Amino acid sequence: MEILLIMPKYFCSSKDTKPNYDYLFPIGLPYIYSVIKSHGYNIEAYNLNHEEGKISELIKKKLDNKKYDLVCTGGMAIDYSVIEKIINTCKSHKSNPKVILGGPVLTSNREVISENLNFDIGVIGEGEVTIIEILNHLKNDKNMGDIDGICYKDKDKKIIFTPSRKQIEDLDSIPFPDYEAFGYEKLLGNTDPLLTCFGLLDYPRVYPLLGSRGCPFQCTFCHHSIGSKYRKRSIKNITEEMEFAIKKYDINFFNLNDDLFSVDKSRLYEFCDEMQRLEKKYSKKLFWWCSLWVGAIDEKMLNTLKESGCLYVSFGFESYSKTVLKSMKKPITPEQIDAAIKLCMKTKMPIVGNFIFGDIAETKETARETLDYWKKNCRGQVKLFFIHPYPGSEIYKSCLDRGIIKDELNFIKNEMHHTYIRNMTLNMEDRDFEELKKEIYHLTKTDIPYKVPFKIKHVGKEKYELSLKCHFCKEKITLKNCIIKNKGYFSSFLICRNCQMKYNVCSKLYKFTMDHYLKLDFFRKNYLILRDKFLSKRL
Repeated sequence: MEILLIMPKYFCSSKDTKPNYDYLFPIGLPYIYSVIKSHGYNIEAYNLNHEEGKISELIKKKLDNKKYDLVCTGGMAIDYSVIEKIINTCKSHKSNPKVILGGPVLTSNREVISENLNFDIGVIGEGEVTIIEILNHLKNDKNMGDIDGICYKDKDKKIIFTPSRKQIEDLDSIPFPDYEAFGYEKLLGNTDPLLTCFGLLDYPRVYPLLGSRGCPFQCTFCHHSIGSKYRKRSIKNITEEMEFAIKKYDINFFNLNDDLFSVDKSRLYEFCDEMQRLEKKYSKKLFWWCSLWVGAIDEKMLNTLKESGCLYVSFGFESYSKTVLKSMKKPITPEQIDAAIKLCMKTKMPIVGNFIFGDIAETKETARETLDYWKKNCRGQVKLFFIHPYPGSEIYKSCLDRGIIKDELNFIKNEMHHTYIRNMTLNMEDRDFEELKKEIYHLTKTDIPYKVPFKIKHVGKEKYELSLKCHFCKEKITLKNCIIKNKGYFSSFLICRNCQMKYNVCSKLYKFTMDHYLKLDFFRKNYLILRDKFLSKRL
């Protein structure tokens, strides 16, 4: 049995048909590849992001050169159009391979997706155990109905959903993800320090690391495709993967994906000890970042994180209104948010976090609570966004029930990547909501500092050195190895290596557009709509 696993070319960052390296490398597909390989099946990976050409032509050429019995793919709901193109190209090819689809795109909305995408078997939820059962059943011609956690078409083309699969309890039992098969070394060679670590390192070699799965909280704007039960890997197992990554890829920066990393303080401190041990063992500086819960941090924790190489921390603040936090089912308080922000400022720990507006309980008054706090305390360090109704989330279901989203397929396929913000609130008039949008857009373009480098030096293909003076502490710094595709119009967030404050480094033209944002907003919106339509045609 010959298997091809295709990583989609991610639409939101695919500006043309050229190779693309400015995307967030996914962990799920490399895990699936590794599991399949460990069970002795013949499998090949194909990362479309690193290839030049149209998706359909690339896949057709791949299938022309070799006969594959199975093609596996998957991704997020926002990747629907690319996934559809992958599946349709495979199913129209003369070799007619079976197609297996997995990932949040299916798990978050299994009925709509299974009715509209022409795959043969779907994996719902975690896939590592399920995919092996599918392959074994196909190999031995067994009944697919015996497998939990899938959907498939019976002989009458009727879609069958089997019972849900139990979550994987022992995460240490899963083989490490195989990044090499997806051309990870190419990605490392094209890493932009501004995009990956806010310019804190000139030559980051980044490795995505999954520390846990699941989340017990049920925030209304989230959907957890791999389940709500929180399960964690042992620090020993995580450390073994880190050592593997250091030796194989010369990694110096770890993206630790663990939503509740600070809840178990003993585990967090154990990880910090391991980071310092690895630094000594390999005689090199190692860095990392993680997500923290505002209800579980203190000054000692932040100082320990800094000492062990943590460059910045991420928080889910979401709102400064008790009413909205309760509506979101977010188990934190404004007081905890305030304490977390002030502690980070005190310890000079950079913050990555957002306040998001537009919850169903949002009003003019609740939005004002958050905005007033943001203006007074955040100094541009916390971003402002609006909630998007992600498929599978509670707020998405509310939009369906109230007719805000009328056509699910059209929304997933054509609207998710647009900048259009819907009024999903229960108590705000449309005119008040539009005024809120204008104010927030204006604040994000005027109250966040924009700094133009006083020197831009070209050092290689799309690579530059940027020399500038920090907006806050006035320290001069030169950023090396920055990837800039358009020297005349660029921007990126930057964290000062001296004062640890965040601001935006940009070109003169970009700063001009921000200074005159409201006047130019009409043209910007229409450009984005035309760009999205153009890109979808080129796929």
